[in-house]
Amino acid sequence: MTRKQKRLAVIAGGMGFILTAVLLVMFAFSQSVAYFYMPADLAKTPVAPETRIRLGGLVGEGSVVRGTGSTVEFAVTDGSTNAVKVKYTGILPDLFREGQGVVTEGMFAAGTNVFVADTVLAKHDETYMPKDVADRLKSQGLWKEGQGQEAQGKQAQGQEVKATP
Repeated sequence: MTRKQKRLAVIAGGMGFILTAVLLVMFAFSQSVAYFYMPADLAKTPVAPETRIRLGGLVGEGSVVRGTGSTVEFAVTDGSTNAVKVKYTGILPDLFREGQGVVTEGMFAAGTNVFVADTVLAKHDETYMPKDVADRLKSQGLWKEGQGQEAQGKQAQGQEVKATP
């Protein structure tokens, strides 16, 4: 082999190694991607069973049902008529309650409309809301920046809300 051929072989081997590494990284990322949906999105475009997604919205009022052990069933809604029934087995976050923002991660069980969650995240204070969820709720007029749940509830009932500094 000439010097030029050796150099080309080393460059080709290096490029092949880099290409293999990039393909392996892309494959690993494609396996862990979970797309974010709200109940209205799922009503428009259903997701295939066993497809991993994130489901976000508000925990439906009166929808939390505690089962045997640490199994909990509740509904996630986005303020529209659409609600998705969620089943979760595990310990819920301390701030999980009805009317609060929640993001769940999991997949729909095959043959049912029940979303089986393996992760549940609750908002950490009265003003925090995941950006995607907050943007959609704001566009529907259901969430206003800087107002806690109590003020939101009073406003929805037509009561006067005093601004607090």
